[in-house]
Amino acid sequence: MARLDFSELSTGTIGASFQPSADVLFQMGILHASGRDGAVDLVSAHMYFNLADRNGAEDAAYHRQEIAAQLSKADLAKALRAAREWLTFH
Repeated sequence: MARLDFSELSTGTIGASFQPSADVLFQMGILHASGRDGAVDLVSAHMYFNLADRNGAEDAAYHRQEIAAQLSKADLAKALRAAREWLTFH
């Protein structure tokens, strides 16, 4: 099960959005790539590695490239759309 770091939450503001750290996003990518908590989901893994890389996770770009090599063009486009969509809501 993923461990979330709630220490980065801003307190005292109504409607404050939760911004997970790069490490949490990286761990979510690992979880989806390995299928530890269910089926392997490479599209979601790519999305999380992409977001983790954007937030400064050291090895996320490498893992994202490894996943991208295994995805079809359609699935890669789906992963990139999902990352953009995630950013608009978070």
